[in-house]
Formats: sequence, C-alpha cells, structure tokens
Amino acid sequence: MTTTVLTGTPSLAAPLARGAVLSAFKRPRPDAEFPRTRLVLPGAGVDLARLAAYERVCGFATGDDALPVTYPHVLGFPLAMRLMSEREFPLPLLGLVHTSIEITRHTAMPATDAYEIGVHVDGLVPHRRGTQAVVVTEVRSGENVVWESTSRYLARHRTNTPDTGAPARPDEEPKPLPPVAEWRIAGDVGRRYGAASGDRNPIHLYALTARLFGFPRAIAHGMWTVARCLAAHGTPAAVRVRADFRAPVLLPGAVTYAAEGARFELRGREDRVHLTGEVYPLAS
Repeated sequence: MTTTVLTGTPSLAAPLARGAVLSAFKRPRPDAEFPRTRLVLPGAGVDLARLAAYERVCGFATGDDALPVTYPHVLGFPLAMRLMSEREFPLPLLGLVHTSIEITRHTAMPATDAYEIGVHVDGLVPHRRGTQAVVVTEVRSGENVVWESTSRYLARHRTNTPDTGAPARPDEEPKPLPPVAEWRIAGDVGRRYGAASGDRNPIHLYALTARLFGFPRAIAHGMWTVARCLAAHGTPAAVRVRADFRAPVLLPGAVTYAAEGARFELRGREDRVHLTGEVYPLAS
C-alpha cells in the first residue's frame, strides 16, 4: 500500500461531482481491484464553530473540551470521499449506502489538539444485495492511535451470494428495547447536519432532490442518527461502539429512542427499526 500525504483537507464538492460522472461507467463486483492507497492528512485541526454547530444538531453538550465520539468521522470523511470517487475505485459513488460503522476511541480527544488523519480502503466483501467496501479511518495524536473506525458502504447489484444475512422474520426479531424518549425530527435536520459536517448529499437536503434518488422525502444522515443516539446514551472516554443502519429516517418525522444496558436502537412507526447499536467501555 502506498501513502499519499495531503497538504489540506480535500473539498467534498469535487469528489462528489467526479464520482457522480464516473458512476455510470462502473460495474461493481467483489473480486474487483480497489485503490491500494492510504491518504494521510497531518496536523488536522478542529473548526470550533463547526464543532459547536455539530454538537447542537446532534444533541451533544456544547462547550466540552473533548470531541464527541462520532466527530472524528467528520474529519476523515473528505479523505474517504476522495478515495471512493477515484477512477480506480470500482463501486459507483452514486447510490452507495452506509450500512454499518464500528468505532473505537482509546482516550478522550481534546478539541483544541491537532491530529493526523489516515484513511484507506481495506477491501471489498460480497453482500447478499451487492458488494461492500470496507473503509478504515485512523486518527493519531503523535505516534498513538486515539480513534479508529471501520465503515461499510454497499453498492447494490445482482449477486449470487446466499441470502444468509437477510433480516429476521417478525417473530424472530428481538423484542423492542424499553423506550426512553420520543423525538420529533425537523425537516431541516439534513441541511443543518450537512452544514456542520460538510456532507451535503442531496438525498438529505430537500424532498425535491431526494426524489431524484427514489426517496419520497429527504432522509436523515445515518451518522446523524447514531450521533443523536450516542448523545443520549453517553459514552466513556475509552469506548467501542457499533451501529448498524437498517432503514432510512424520513424528514420530517418522529422516532422512538430506546435503550437498555449496552444496547440502543431507533424505531419508527409500527416498530420499524432504523438503527441498532451497542456501546462497550474498553478495559483499562
């Protein structure tokens, strides 16, 4: 794997445009080649105004010196987008679905520190609905990895992969967790989160732009839903988090946040599951 050191945070607009154009020419398959490049951004600082906006829209306490557990994803996302929009990346950027994320934070991360961000594609894996790209992000403070994540992004296409990962039947579904809060989600959450995170994917902004991609209304960012849940759940300084994105949340909308022990979930009407997750403290 080669390493490319960047001199600044990549723009999100250019990769989105490039990826959109190239998407029409890509035919995904799990045995395809993928970029063997690790992008590194040294000395990445945190824009405190954008951080405050992120904390407000996600429900985190503002003014805390430590970064929310999900915020480093925002720092690494432009690098991930640059990799996934390259000609060498075999999956079409348009239509990619974020299906899961695993986060490990090893220690509290001061908002005023500078960090080294590294992102690479770890591989392609078959899925019953297509092919998933595994994207790894590492955040370092000095020589130490202080935060890391593994995200899976699905490109849907016909496949012969056995349907072993199909959702369970209703009578096999785990019982709903005890409800904790009912949240009414405003129609502008996608625009507010997009402004704070930089992720202005049109499916999250307006009903009109979302309809172009097959959604009846704008949908909430998956990373907003998990951040909102973790803001309510709370996380220790050293923690491991896993979240699975099960179904989109339409905007505006109403959801139930439920939690018990290490587990949490977000449910909609008729107990439709939008998100499931787990939070575990790391052993000291």
